[in-house]
Amino acid sequence: MATASVSGSREKELWRRLGEVNDPELDEPITEMGFVEHVAVADDGGVQVDFRLPTYWCSPNFAFLMLDGVRKALDQLSWSPAYRVKLHDHMFAEEVNRGIQAGKAFGEIFGELAGALDLAGLKETFAIKAFKRRQEAVLRGLRQHGLTDRDILAMDLPAYDVARFEPGEAAKQKPRYRAALLERFPDRQADDPVFVTWEGQSIPVGALGAHLAELRGVRVNMEFNGALCRGLKQTRYKELDVVDGEPTLVDFIMNRVPARAAPTA
Repeated sequence: MATASVSGSREKELWRRLGEVNDPELDEPITEMGFVEHVAVADDGGVQVDFRLPTYWCSPNFAFLMLDGVRKALDQLSWSPAYRVKLHDHMFAEEVNRGIQAGKAFGEIFGELAGALDLAGLKETFAIKAFKRRQEAVLRGLRQHGLTDRDILAMDLPAYDVARFEPGEAAKQKPRYRAALLERFPDRQADDPVFVTWEGQSIPVGALGAHLAELRGVRVNMEFNGALCRGLKQTRYKELDVVDGEPTLVDFIMNRVPARAAPTA
């Protein structure tokens, strides 16, 4: 019984750590995207993680960034296990798996395939998009709570931390935006404004509407890409979701949605 309890506790911790790894392009946890196909914790504490992506040709740099995130998450497990991470059904699965297991950097794994790719620049692009998406969700949530634009833009960290939301996107993104803000500006003081641009500039009260419109464009693009990724993965592996009885993106991709009947006279 004690062994089963330890195993269950370790598996919960494993899933929690994996849930902290995001798809870099979509800023969504890989566990919610369905990319973690299988996990196992052996009796000796060893860990196996099996990983699949939506298509055979998914960008190898995206695959590497996610799997490198998985490796770092596993390194933080409390019992310091031996582990194996395996990418399945991908055109560079062999190279990625061998390199990840050996702790190699992206350029080492792919050699000439990496070419002149600026991985640091790519990471920054994704970080900017994540920062904006998270910020937009919280700003919209505060507006919906009836706060004025002036009150919102005057918020400092203590005021931000005591703000409360009903369960939903704003509540989900509130701690994630805080983390992104402090990662971007680690020297930020408690009384500094919480809502600034990626460059650190303040947002004028009269410009918040235009700022939100820009952020909305980022969110819509990321949400569409996320839906497409889920649909491609579900189609590839013959998965099917039913959402409130309505057709999903998978149904449209697989041509399962009948044509609308012509109106009767």
